Order: sequence, then C-alpha cells, then structure tokens
Amino acid sequence: MTVTGIFTALIIGLIIGVLGRLVLPGKQSIPIWLTIVVGIVAAFLGTALARGVGVASTPGVDWIEILFQVGLAAVGVALVSGAYGRRGVHR
Repeated sequence: MTVTGIFTALIIGLIIGVLGRLVLPGKQSIPIWLTIVVGIVAAFLGTALARGVGVASTPGVDWIEILFQVGLAAVGVALVSGAYGRRGVHR
C-alpha cells in the first residue's frame, strides 16, 4: 500500500466514522482516533459486504455500498462507545 493509499484510507475512515456517529442519537464518548479506526474497519467491511451481495460496482456513485459502510460504522461506534464508556465507571 502506498502513502497515498494510506492517506486516502484515513480520510475515508474519518468520513465514514463521522457519518456513523451522526446516525446515532445522543453523545458518544469516544475519541476521534477511535472513530477513524471504526470508520476504516467499517469501510473495508462495507465494501466486502457490497461485493458479496453484488452491488459494489455500479455506474455512478455506489450509494448502496456507502449505505453499508455508514450502517456498519454506526453499529461499530455504538459497540465501541458502549465498551469504551464502561472503562471509567466503577460501581
């Protein structure tokens, strides 16, 4: 992977992660670096899912693939936010 590929993956991960956070109601108490990681993972998984379903390559913008990615990012942010938020709570 080239430097450009890594930079592009970080930017796309940031965008997908932020969109995933925006879909969820309420405040998520996770740092931005974790949002980027969740976004990158969701982008890769969403692309794989779109390829598996057969909708990864469509003319124009791949809206279904983006929907898969953002949906997976929202699920990932919700899971990570729940796990990350529990670290500091001691009852």
